[in-house]
Amino acid sequence: MSQVLVLNCGSSSVKWRRYDGDRALDHGTVERIGEPGGGPADHTEAVRQILDGLDLTGLAAVGHRVVHGGRTFSAPVLVDDAVLAAIKDLVPLAPLHNPANLAGIEVARAALPDVPQVAVFDTAFHHTLPEAAATYAIDRDTAERYDIRRYGFHGTSHAYVSRRTAELLGRPYEQVNTITLHLGNGASACAVANGRSVATSMGMSPLQGLVMGTRSGDVDPTVIFHLRREGGLSVDDIDDLLNHRSGLLGLTGANDMREVLERRAAGDRAAALAFDVYCRRITGYVGAYYALLGRVDAITFTAGVGEHAAPVRAAALAGLDRLGITVDDARNDGEGDRLISPDGAEVSVCVIRTDEEREIARQTLDVVGAA
Repeated sequence: MSQVLVLNCGSSSVKWRRYDGDRALDHGTVERIGEPGGGPADHTEAVRQILDGLDLTGLAAVGHRVVHGGRTFSAPVLVDDAVLAAIKDLVPLAPLHNPANLAGIEVARAALPDVPQVAVFDTAFHHTLPEAAATYAIDRDTAERYDIRRYGFHGTSHAYVSRRTAELLGRPYEQVNTITLHLGNGASACAVANGRSVATSMGMSPLQGLVMGTRSGDVDPTVIFHLRREGGLSVDDIDDLLNHRSGLLGLTGANDMREVLERRAAGDRAAALAFDVYCRRITGYVGAYYALLGRVDAITFTAGVGEHAAPVRAAALAGLDRLGITVDDARNDGEGDRLISPDGAEVSVCVIRTDEEREIARQTLDVVGAA
C-alpha cells in the first residue's frame, strides 16, 4: 500500500495532491480562505472539506508541509503529540504559516486516526548548512536566546530540483554541485554540494535574499530604523511594507513577473528598472555561490518565473561566460525540463519543473516505510 495524500496549507489556500507511489492520481486547491465572500472561514474548515470529498480507503499516510522546523527538526517525522507540541512552539518563527500547517495536521489526525501523519519541513534540507553559513554576526547570547540564525526555506523544492538536475545530467546526485534558483512569488537561491545544502538566500524568515513578488529581499537593516525614527512607522507597518508592499509590487505596482515583462517590452521605465534589480540580485547570488562551491556542474531554474520567464533566465546569467555559464537562446525559448546551455558548456544550465508535493509524498513514504 503506497497511496499518500499531501496537504500543503498556505496562508490563504490549501493545495492537495494524491499519489500512488510516484504516480500522481488527482489534485485540487481550496483558495481565498478567510476572505470576505471567499472560500472557507479558516484552514480547519478547508481541510475538512477536502477530506469529506475524497475516498481515502487504503490510504498509507498523509504528508503535511510544515514551513518552519527551527533547530528541532532536521528530517521528516511521524506526527505524535510531542511533535505537534514542538511545531506549536515554533509558531513565533513562522506566525503566518505554521498555524495553517498545524490546522491541517490536527484535522487529518482527527479524521484519520489510524493513518500515519508525517510532517515534512521546508527548513529541514538546510540543516546541513555549515555553522559559518547559518550564523549571523550579532551578539551570541542574544542570538541563542531568541533562536536567531539562518534557517532557509523552499527546502523541499531545492531538494527535488537538485536531485532531478542530477538525473537530467545522468550523474549520481552525490557527485553533482548545483545552484538552484526557485523563482516564484517567493524566491530563493541554494548552493547544493553533493546533495547537501551549503548556502541559501532566505534567512531566519523568507524575507531575506532575492527580490520577490511582494518581499524586498536583502535590505540594509538601517532602513528599518530610519522608517521607525524618521517616518514614525510602527514595527507592524514596516513588517507589512517589506513583506507585502515591496519587491516587484513595490517597484511597479504589479507582483506578477508576466505583467512586469509586458510593461517592460512596452517601454515602461519602472518595469525595466524592476527587471534589472530583480535579475542583478540573482546574478550576485550565482557569483557568490560559484565561489563558495568552487566547482559548479549546473545552474537550475525552477518555479513559476524560473520555469516560464526566458528573459529573466537570460539576463540573470548574462556576462558570466568567463565562468563557463552561457545560455542558448533557442533552447531558452523552449518548454519542459531541459538543458538551455549550449552543447559542451562547462556549466549546464537547466530548467526543471518543481514538484514540492511529489517530494513530500516521497519523504512521507520513506518515513512510513522506516517506521
